[in-house]
Amino acid sequence: MTDAEDTVFMLAGPVKMHPRVLRAMSVPALNHRGPEFKEILTDLKGLVQYLFGTQGEVAILSGSGTAGLEAAVSGLLRKPDKVLNLVNGKFSERFHDLCRVFATPTGLASEWGKAVDPAKVAEAMDKEDYAAVTLCWNETSTGLTNPIADIAKVVKERDALFLVDGITAVGGLENRFDVWGVDAMVVGSQKCIAAPAGLSAVALSKRAAESLHEETSFYTSLKAHVDGLNKQDTPYTPAIPLFLALREALRMLKDEGLETRIERTRRLADAARAAVEEIDLAIYPDSKYASNTVTAIRYPPGIDDAKFRKVLREAHRVILAGGQGPLKGKIFRIGTMGICTFGDLAACFTGIEATLEALGHRFDRGDGVEAIAKRA
Repeated sequence: MTDAEDTVFMLAGPVKMHPRVLRAMSVPALNHRGPEFKEILTDLKGLVQYLFGTQGEVAILSGSGTAGLEAAVSGLLRKPDKVLNLVNGKFSERFHDLCRVFATPTGLASEWGKAVDPAKVAEAMDKEDYAAVTLCWNETSTGLTNPIADIAKVVKERDALFLVDGITAVGGLENRFDVWGVDAMVVGSQKCIAAPAGLSAVALSKRAAESLHEETSFYTSLKAHVDGLNKQDTPYTPAIPLFLALREALRMLKDEGLETRIERTRRLADAARAAVEEIDLAIYPDSKYASNTVTAIRYPPGIDDAKFRKVLREAHRVILAGGQGPLKGKIFRIGTMGICTFGDLAACFTGIEATLEALGHRFDRGDGVEAIAKRA
């Protein structure tokens, strides 16, 4: 069995956590209606606003990123509302499926590994009156970042709500929430923030906050969570240890500086892509839109996914992700978000190189790790 404390943990979320974050959860029980927790919520509100780069309304939910997406959709849309879902991967598909429950969605599909084309979004919106558009900003399943600023411009010009899955983007990619005119953006605690899984946060524009309703949801009522946080409270019992861990992780992010973390994430991704090229592999998505928080890499011919990741895990203590949906067995994925370091990345590629060589892939071993060292 792999020792979790002796592992190079490189998933695209959840990601490794700092001991400070883990220790933050190891406290006696707190009264979640008492003054101590009210202080924690006050801290968290300011930290979450810092994370999103907005002074607008925010909410924190006990529930994964999907809960945050459901809160945004159910809080802003009703069943008759027509929604354009931009789909080019597994998680944008999930966003589309979620919208089926609360609204009337239409999917605008793009090929997996290809970015959403803003011109096609404009064309679709000019043919139909949509109340909202949804986008998975960073499509983790394919390692692709969609051109959010250009898409936001199209949506804003047509006066529709713009709802964004930023679960693996916020805290790792440059975010201009207010400038772009995003109406709702969701993040998950276990990605770029480097906190435990189980919490989500939502940022809202002024018009979105003013149009919230609570008729179609109970536990994930976004209005209830926004109103609660404004009163230093939560509508229901929160996951107290996770809130404490989130606060510590966000404090660490703020101490580092949001722009500094985003730049480090970019440098790590550049190093990962350079290493991929040096060991005669190729990234999966259109390179122009390759994500900085997760790198998706094509397997060379003859390499079996299950065997590769098993050897990597058992012999080299490196944990990374495989492909999903139609990409299962065709790619593997490396996360470079959160508190990932160049040391982590070098250790990861040391294991990757050894495993690929053992399974028959021919290349100049060590070149990938050297490429990372040059960029550290």
